[in-house]
Parts: sequence; structure tokens; C-alpha cells
Amino acid sequence: MAELDGSDRSTQHGIDPEAALSAPAAAHEVERLRWYLAATAGGVGSFDWDLTSGKLDWDDQLLALFGIARADFGATIDAFNDAVHPDDLSRVTEAIDRAIATCSDYVAEYRIVRGDGKVRWVKARGVALAAPDRTAARLLGAAWDTTSEHDAEARVDRVLETMPVAFFLLDDEWRFIYVNGAAERLLERSRESLLWTTAWDAYPQWLGTVLECHLREAVREGVPRTFEVFFAEPTPRWCDLRVWPGPDGLSVYLDDISERRQAQDEVRAASGAAEDSARRLALLAQVSNDLGSTLETDEAVRRLATNIVPTFGTWCLVTVSEDHHQLRDIAAWHTEPAMRETVRTYAADRIGGLAPDSYLFRAMRTGEPIVVRDATEAISRVLSGPARGILRQLAPGIAYAIPMRARERTVGAITVFHDEGRSPLADEDVALLVQLADRAGMALENARLFERQREIALALQRSLLSSPSPSEDLRVVVRYVAAADSAQVGGDWYDAFMQPSGDTIVVIGDVMGHDTPAAAAMSQLRTLLRGIAHSSGGTPADILSRLETAADAVGVDALATAVVLRLEPSVDHDSSVGKTLRWANAGHLPPLLVTPGGTTRQLSAQRSELVLGLRRDAVRTDHLAEVPVGSTIILYTDGLIERRGEPLHESLERLTAHVAELALECRTDGAGELDLDRLVDGLLQRFVPDGAPVDDVALIAVQLGPRAPSPAE
Repeated sequence: MAELDGSDRSTQHGIDPEAALSAPAAAHEVERLRWYLAATAGGVGSFDWDLTSGKLDWDDQLLALFGIARADFGATIDAFNDAVHPDDLSRVTEAIDRAIATCSDYVAEYRIVRGDGKVRWVKARGVALAAPDRTAARLLGAAWDTTSEHDAEARVDRVLETMPVAFFLLDDEWRFIYVNGAAERLLERSRESLLWTTAWDAYPQWLGTVLECHLREAVREGVPRTFEVFFAEPTPRWCDLRVWPGPDGLSVYLDDISERRQAQDEVRAASGAAEDSARRLALLAQVSNDLGSTLETDEAVRRLATNIVPTFGTWCLVTVSEDHHQLRDIAAWHTEPAMRETVRTYAADRIGGLAPDSYLFRAMRTGEPIVVRDATEAISRVLSGPARGILRQLAPGIAYAIPMRARERTVGAITVFHDEGRSPLADEDVALLVQLADRAGMALENARLFERQREIALALQRSLLSSPSPSEDLRVVVRYVAAADSAQVGGDWYDAFMQPSGDTIVVIGDVMGHDTPAAAAMSQLRTLLRGIAHSSGGTPADILSRLETAADAVGVDALATAVVLRLEPSVDHDSSVGKTLRWANAGHLPPLLVTPGGTTRQLSAQRSELVLGLRRDAVRTDHLAEVPVGSTIILYTDGLIERRGEPLHESLERLTAHVAELALECRTDGAGELDLDRLVDGLLQRFVPDGAPVDDVALIAVQLGPRAPSPAE
């Protein structure tokens, strides 16, 4: 945003409208006049704080907003602090300090006490700009009056405060942004302690439970959900939850139904089964929590098997139906540790030995529970192979095959076995097993759908990333790792190709966002960049400038970071010596250069340049470096290194140190040649040890080798 000082306000501020309109050469002044008139009409004022000198400059619009005459304004941060409402000052100061410390965006909404004594609400947005030493040098931004919005919110607040039902609102980062009085009482926390705190920080006991699963699925699918959940803390209670995702966040309504549940328990107690019912309900809640806390199929059913015994049987097996209707036992558990290996061995052999008319296949076909009495003999008659002998070692007296159903189909079965002498299950126990099996079936189906969606998304992402086409004197290795918690395509991309001149272009980029539009924008930008680089033969800076113009012309509405790097003949055109490295960076993380001697450094520019999509006339600059044969260049996206709570400069230093270590470990000869596959895989192992990054990771490594002579040479 251009700074509005005393020379930027219509005629009396240095802009002559007639001259501007009559002279085509003054189009820039017309644009500035239009900007000023729009800002004035919208009540937007701007500020510019020089962090080196301490001078704080406000335009006339901002002074009018604060009700301060220019002659009375001290032009320092203290003058601003004096105008902020005392109750909001610490919060605003913290937001400013955070933006300055990280050279990032500044956003705050607060009250001010105007010069006439009136209290108004103001919202401000800005950005801290970095100096060459990467410390903040200026804080630029704008502010506008939001009092009317708060007045409307106050009316809504009064309605919400009179509601007898607890209500809170979570933003996109899972922070509490509204809590009514009923929610304070039910959650047993004051709203002051909850506001702007994430739900997971305020209530870590919610993590890994069915509650977290339902909340995240509601946000991911964008549809309302209604469910019951048991809160063990701070006070044990059952609640009926209704969650509704919307543009302002996730609305959550809670209704304490503990009395209703208690009444239900009392009815069961009247029938002489109160204690047993409570125990089974607790088990049901535990199993529901376990099933809802993971989308990994094997892990979900393993937890299920360990919960079923010994409550319902001596040992159990969990079977799933896979593609082409093949059955597979994926979990086995026995109450006796010494028998668990025997049960696992039986599970490995029994499916292939069961006859088509056996109890398990009948339960899968009919979707109805099957009870097998005198189980050892009855099952042996429909079982062949090694599993038959193992079954006689286990010697079950009775078995229950309970199908797992989901969305009108059977997805598996739970088989519970009793030892000889154990009493059969009561009818209510079988009914509870059926309920558990259905919940397990739904959990398995959800996990399967998630994995399928994630595989489709990853396949689509990879289809958008074609293999690089390097020149004969370069070796290129690429990697792409999708985010663990996402079933959507993302905006990370890489590329490597040759220009008609024979120079090789290497690209890394990241479209902001993680959804289908981001992937579409990524594909468009990647295709445009390739076409521009090939047809124009331009330098990296020229390619980025042309890309920005072309993207705007064809309507690619996206913000993206990118590094374009070109490997050119060396100054003396001797390919055996090395190459000239020319690159331009549009707001992306700096590439790393590893020399044959093992020195590792960042390819950083003296000043950061804007990301793509902000301004068509943004300055793009080429940077040069001479690199010898054997040098390696590594380009990457932010998913590799960025971690919550870690400053970016520390992340970059950590990456540089690890690359230097790996470069020494991955040498293949004394000339500094590296095993690129081992190098990039080592980086992924160190930075994404579980192979499940929070964000997508794209990585491309290029090493210069001597060019093989042509037949003519």
C-alpha cells in the first residue's frame, strides 16, 4: 500500500485532478488519486512506522479516525499507545512485537479513546518489512473503524448469552473466539481463559477421542454433525453435541444430558443390571473413543480387539473384507499372553481353510450374528489345513460371529470365542456386541474412504508433476511427499527442462492453499512458466515477470512463491570447469548450494522480492554465481522445514547444517560427487522421520557433472 503523506491528497495534497485527467503520461497520478478517494470513502487510514528512527507517520484519514490533530500527534509509538484503550494495549503490543520479530503480517482489533473522549473500535492490518540483515525495518499498514460491526455483534451476543444451551465458536485454527455464559459453566472455565486459546491446548484430554474426530470431520466435510460424547473431565458428564461449520468458524452447541443418561441407567438398575450396564456403557464409550481417534485401519481394529476381551470372551479375531471380496484377519487377541502367538498363527491360516458354508462366511453374507455352539467340533468340520490343529489347541466352547456393517453393506466381522465352561453371553451382551461391531464397521469404512481419497489425491498430484528432463551434464533427483492429514491435492511443484539455447531451467514453487483450486492454479502456473521459458529464452527474472503478466491475463487468481534457476555456460565456456548459475526468487525459501569441497550455503538475495500474484509490476532481479563441476543445488518447499514455534531463520540454519552433514556422508568419490538419491532420502528421513509431514514437501536436487563430448568433438 503506498504511503499517504501530506503530498497525496487531491489538489491541496499535491494531486491536480485536471492535470491528471488531461495528461496520459500522468496515469500513475490518476491511479494514486483513485486509491486515495477509495480509501477516503471507505474510511481507511494508513500508517508507516520507521523502526530505525522510531518515527511513526499517519495520514490525515488515520488522524481523523483517532480524532487527533496533526499538530497534536507525537509521531511516535508512544503517541499511538496513548490512544489505545488501556484494556487492549497489551494485546495490541504483543501483536506488533510478534510481527516485528518474525517479519510477518500484523493484524489486531482494539478500542481507541479518541481525542473527543469517545471510544471506538478499530481494526488494523499491516506487514513488517525486513532489512538486508533480515530484521524488521518498517511496519506498514492500514486501519479502519469497525464500531458498527461490534454494535451488531453485541446484539448477537445478548441473544447468545440468554440461551440456556452452551455455545462456543472455534475459528480456522481451532481457537475459541466466542464462549457464552452457559458454556463457561458447562466447561468450567472462564471465557477470558479460553478466548484465543486452541481447543486442544485448553482441553488436551480431547485429543485422540471421538470428539476430536467428529469436529475435524465436520470441518473437513463441511456438513453439520450431531452426536453424543462422554466428558470424563473436568466433571464427568454426557453431552449432546451439534456442530455446524460456517464462514465464521465451527459453531458448537452442547447440551448436558447426564440426567437423561442417568435416568436410563436407573431404569436398567431397576431390572437388576445397573452395575453391569454402567461397565458396558463405559466400554462402549472407550471403544468409540479408540475407533474415532485414528484413521489407520489396522490400528483401529487392534484397539477394538484388545477392548472386546475379556469382557465378551476369552479371545477374538477381527476380519475385514477387502477388494474383490477377499477376507483377511487383521487383528487377534487373547486374554492370556502365552496364547497370543497361537491365536495370531491361527488367524494367519484360518481364512484359507474355512469352507464357503462356514459360520464366518454366512455371517458376512447375511449380515446377521451367528452363534456356534460346541465350537471346537463344529468349526473343525468346516475347517481344513494347519488351522484345524491349532483350533484344537485353543479349544473354544462357543463362538459368536458378529458382522460389521456400514452404509448398508458388510465390511467385516468380529468373532468372539469362549473357553469351555464359560457361560454364554446374555442377550443384552450380544446386542451390545452388535452395536460395537456396527461402530467398528463405520470406523473401518471411514478409514478406508480416507485412504482411498488420499491415494486419489496423491495420484492426481503426481500426475500434475511430470518427470524432469535435464541435460546430459546434469543429474536430477526429485521427491514429493503428501501431507499426512490431508486427502486433498496441494500447490507444491517442481520442474526441470532445457531452453532452446541448451541451458537448463530448474524450478521450485508453492501455490498458497491446500485444495483443488490450489492444485489447478499450480498446474496452470507450471505450464505457463514452461511455455514462457521455452518461447522467450529469457532469464529467470524475465520469466517470472512474464509469468506474472500472463497469469493475470488468463485469470489465474492465486498467490505463489517460486525460484527459477538457470544453469548457463561458464564465463570461459569450458564445461569441464563448471557453469554460471543465474536465479531469481519470488518470495520462496532460498536454495542451497553444496560445493565439491563440502561447503554448504544458502543462495540468498540482498532483499526479498514479492510473491507472485501481488503486483504485476513487481521488481524481479537476476542473481549470479559461478559454480564448479561437482556442485549440488537443492531446492525445496516450506513443508520440509517449517515447524510451529520455530523461527524461520533457525529452520534454515538447521537445514543447512543437516545438508552439510549428509553431503559428507553421501560422497561417492574424492571429487565431491554425491549420491543424490541417498542425499534427498536422508533429508526426508531427518526432517520427516515418520513419512507423514504436516504440509506437502517437494524437493529437487541437481548436480553438475562434466558434459560428455559429442561425436563431432
